[in-house]
Formats: sequence, structure tokens, C-alpha cells
Amino acid sequence: MFSVGIVGMGSYVPENVITNLDLEKMVDTNDQWITSRTGIRKRHIAPKDMPVSELCYRAGLRALENAQIAPEEVDLIIVATMTPDYAFPATACIVADRLGAKKAAAFDLEAACTGFIFAVATASQFVATGMYKTVLVIGGETMSKILNWEDRSTCILFGDGAGAAVLQPVEKGFGFLSFELGSDGSGGKLLSQPAGGSKCPASLETVEKNLHTLQMQGRDVYKFAVRNMVDVSVNVLEKAGLGKDDVDLFIPHQANIRIIDAAVKRLGISPDKVIMNLDKYGNMSAASIPVALDESFKEGRIAEGDRIVMVGFGAGLTWGACVLKWTKVGLKA
Repeated sequence: MFSVGIVGMGSYVPENVITNLDLEKMVDTNDQWITSRTGIRKRHIAPKDMPVSELCYRAGLRALENAQIAPEEVDLIIVATMTPDYAFPATACIVADRLGAKKAAAFDLEAACTGFIFAVATASQFVATGMYKTVLVIGGETMSKILNWEDRSTCILFGDGAGAAVLQPVEKGFGFLSFELGSDGSGGKLLSQPAGGSKCPASLETVEKNLHTLQMQGRDVYKFAVRNMVDVSVNVLEKAGLGKDDVDLFIPHQANIRIIDAAVKRLGISPDKVIMNLDKYGNMSAASIPVALDESFKEGRIAEGDRIVMVGFGAGLTWGACVLKWTKVGLKA
């Protein structure tokens, strides 16, 4: 079994930005209210004619360039998204074609905001066993396309973007040290897009009732998020044989500043080790963690040997975390 790490990172967010002041003109809300309760100041929004595959393609291309790997060398592409271009074909297949990854298998994975963690956990198994050498994992979302822009409780929270990681074998002792994944389907209705699937196919009625947009029970999601972010972080560190003092960088899903602050306080992790960028992007679902990881590396916040905890939670309900001992040096053949 090979050790598996991340040897390349990339991200992309659309150019168009909607600020809290812009939202004041759209719904009954204000900048102070949004900022104090969520920590979000602005979010990037894709044009109507830009599908999530375009965001994923641009992030994936940057990750491959960062890893100095040609598209033809990619064995597998996994796209984590809950806003795919189509129900089928898979967005990953579209991205593979755009990249020119002619030899790559491709599929989508849907675990909502926890999608990137589930995807790297899945991808690492392919590399660890030696089945594949190079896997491109992309978390991408166009959340703006499934929002009800008249619902002030949800439209203020989300943004669009994509983050990508290239996984390859790395030196023993580096790379992913542990994973912890979980789900509880009994809470599925707390955060959902009710219509458009086989249970509630599209119809005039579903459109009129806004059932194709995101629906959320905020208080219940908040309680779930804080509790599970703490528990899964503790468990994944124990699996790696580490404690909270061994963490060099903590990258949580960027959903809400109050959720992050509450979880960090319970965990007892120093705030200066916590990455937060939701003020610039809002909640980008499966894209939030890889975008934050990419930015952290580019800003020089990650050094060789640093131990990074990434943790997510989302619809499903799902949760997941991983511990990564950082190196960008792939194992030589």
C-alpha cells in the first residue's frame, strides 16, 4: 500500500461578485445583519451561461499545472458536486474531455458540502492500492443556480467556485494519515432540494412552489454542524495517533463564522491555526475546503511536514474529516 498525498492544487471563482450591499437591494436584509450572523461580506456568482463544469475545468487545469502533470497522465477524475451540469452525463466526464484527459476514468460523487472530503477519501484508495497513480479530485459548485433569491434566509449564504487537488503516491509517513466519514439520512430533510429527482419530478407545480431551490432548517443544521464538526475532528485525530496540539492548520467547511467559532472553541484549537475565507466567498459547498487549502498554500501558510485537519459537514446529513501531513513531492517511479 502506497502513502497518498496532494502534489498539486488549483482553484477558480467567477469574476462577478455580489456584496451584502447588493443584497440589500434584492431582499429585506442588511450588511450588518449578514456580517454579524454569518461572517460573509461577499460571494462570487457564475454567469447564467457558465455551468459548474467550466469552474471545475479551470480549477483542474490550474491544479495540473501546479503539479506539473499533463492531462494525459491522469488516470481518474472525480468531481464532487451537488450542482452538476446535468443529471447525466457526469460532470467529471465533461471536465475530462475539456482537459484532454484521454486516458482517465471519470465519475461524480455527491455528498453535498462534505463532498471534497468524501472524494479525496475515495481517490486515495485507488492510489494507495496501486490501481492508479494520478487522480484529479475537484470540488465544484454553482450554488447560485439553485437558490431562491427571494428567500433571505438562504440566498445570503452561498457562492460559486471550484477547488482541485492532484493525488499521487508520496513518501511513507507523509500524505493522508487518517479519514473519518459519516452520515445520518434521518436528517436529510433539514437541507435539501426537494424537486427534480425521481421522487418529485419536474412539473409546473414544482417550479411554481420553488421546490427546485435549496430548502434549509437553519437552527437544526447549526446544532448538527457544531456537534459533528467537533466529534469527527477528535475521531480523525485519534485515528492518526495525534492530539489537538499536533495540528498545524485547521481547515473547516466555510459555512458560517458562528459554527466555526463554536467548534474551534470546543476543540481547543488556537484560532491562529484556523483558516477562514468565508467573508470573501460565502458557503461554496464542496468547493469551500479545496479553495481554502489552495489559498493557504499560495499564501505560504503551509510548510513541508505540517499536519492539516480538514473537516466538512452538509446535506445528507453527511460529515467527514481527514488528517494530511503535507508534502507536494510525489514518490519517484
